[in-house]
Amino acid sequence: MAGMSPASENSTTPYATLTPDCLLDALDSVGLTPDGRLLALNSFENRVYQVGMDEGPPLVVKFYRPGRWSAAAIQEEHDFTLDLAERELPVVAPLRLTDGATLHSHAGFLFAAYPRRGGRMPEFDSPDTLEWMGRFIGRIHAVGALAPYRHRPTLDIASFGEQSRDFILAGDWLPTDLLPAWQSVVDQALQGVRHCYARAGQVAHLRLHGDCHAGNVLWTDEGPHFVDFDDSRMGPAVQDLWMLLSGDHASMSRQMCDVLAGYEDFAEFDRRELHLIEALRTLRLIHHSAWLARRWDDPAFPAAFPWFDTPHYWQERILELREQIALMEEEPLYV
Repeated sequence: MAGMSPASENSTTPYATLTPDCLLDALDSVGLTPDGRLLALNSFENRVYQVGMDEGPPLVVKFYRPGRWSAAAIQEEHDFTLDLAERELPVVAPLRLTDGATLHSHAGFLFAAYPRRGGRMPEFDSPDTLEWMGRFIGRIHAVGALAPYRHRPTLDIASFGEQSRDFILAGDWLPTDLLPAWQSVVDQALQGVRHCYARAGQVAHLRLHGDCHAGNVLWTDEGPHFVDFDDSRMGPAVQDLWMLLSGDHASMSRQMCDVLAGYEDFAEFDRRELHLIEALRTLRLIHHSAWLARRWDDPAFPAAFPWFDTPHYWQERILELREQIALMEEEPLYV
């Protein structure tokens, strides 16, 4: 997209030039008139601000991390959420501004503006809430299955697991005395993931929310609305369901029954995907460590995650992966 600066993609401090003046100039470039009030919102991968406007309610403006997604990949996400919104699904979609566009560029940054939406974190321990969530995720997946992404990746063992492991091993992230244990346990964990995928067999992939945890759902008296499709990608449907579950095997089985009671009103669920729940959880854990390592040059990360490069952090990850190896050997949830 015009206006992108190659330097911003290679910088170890990608947001160093995103000053308040730069932000306000970016909004002015697409015809918005902010009143100067800026509130940084909780986001590490991107930079997100609530911006007061001269007229009307505040907007939420997202500046995408340079180099993470191509403009085409971001536009695919926008088009998906716009399609969902047009079908009256409760998602927060980007605003169409200059010439009807949703994605804009200024001073090397890609950005988009969103309406501000309020709400509270949902209580996933309620069967009614889980069924409600399942109903809306089913509707999202019914649309997500209509066409594939072409510029966004697939959630798979190679990208989330093997590449994450290799990135950590290629750097000086682990204490020398913990490196053999971590390498051994992560290799065992990935072997367990492969076995889970083999048990599930060939399952369908569709466009997902991709990161459907409680923090990305805002609850109101009218029910949920879904925010932040930034991690949207192709993958199995259960990826958007397992993060709603908690507790022991029996508790999660009951919760999944509640979720599917709503989900299957709008989309079919292949129960072979239940074999993937602990495998996907394992991939997420490995990927998260690599994500922190990949972002460590960003000054926001050492400040927010000071425990990352400590021996205690890696000791906990080793224990965590050992637990996952055992869980992946258990029978899947019964629903």
